[in-house]
Amino acid sequence: MKIEKNAMQLYAITDKSWLNGNTLASQVEDALRGGATFLQLREKNASKKEIIKEALEIKEICKKYNVPFVIDDDVDIAKEIDADGVHIGQNDASYKYARDILGDNKIIGMTAHNLEEALTAQNSGADYIGVGAVFNTSTKLDTIPMSRETLMQITSNISIPVVAIGGINENNILELKGSGVDGVAVISAIFSKEDITEAANNLLSLSKQL
Repeated sequence: MKIEKNAMQLYAITDKSWLNGNTLASQVEDALRGGATFLQLREKNASKKEIIKEALEIKEICKKYNVPFVIDDDVDIAKEIDADGVHIGQNDASYKYARDILGDNKIIGMTAHNLEEALTAQNSGADYIGVGAVFNTSTKLDTIPMSRETLMQITSNISIPVVAIGGINENNILELKGSGVDGVAVISAIFSKEDITEAANNLLSLSKQL
């Protein structure tokens, strides 16, 4: 499925670490109200039943805002709830498995850490690539940040949308200016904030300057 590059400008990834009495669905709505252009449900510590319940709620909110909605890693859940697609990492299901299960009209995003992985993902048929980590990140503590040189190697050789991920926030996002990325993927820079809508709105404005 062809993804418009402007749909990648502000790619929000959920995390329940900062619920503070709110529901994940309400936080997602706040993020979309603020201008998030893409949404990934990322659940590392929930049961399949819990993920499906949340995914069905969030899917309806994304539909309301006309924002693409993908599931992290789990191709079978993406199929079961009829999400817009799935995002798979280097150690997750293969692209072929995901495409066979989901069909041609669903989004399949893939993670890449270098040009070789990015080219493999593109040649496989991926719809977009998430690349990083571009900065130090609290989400994956063992990650070594990608050099700007590697990032630009990827963006200059890849024709599908490229989204930068990893430690991006309102203070460092403009360091990516001129790197060729089509947008940024963020977790804590949106969901840890007291005013999620305002945080998303600020980041969207900054991402448009990249």
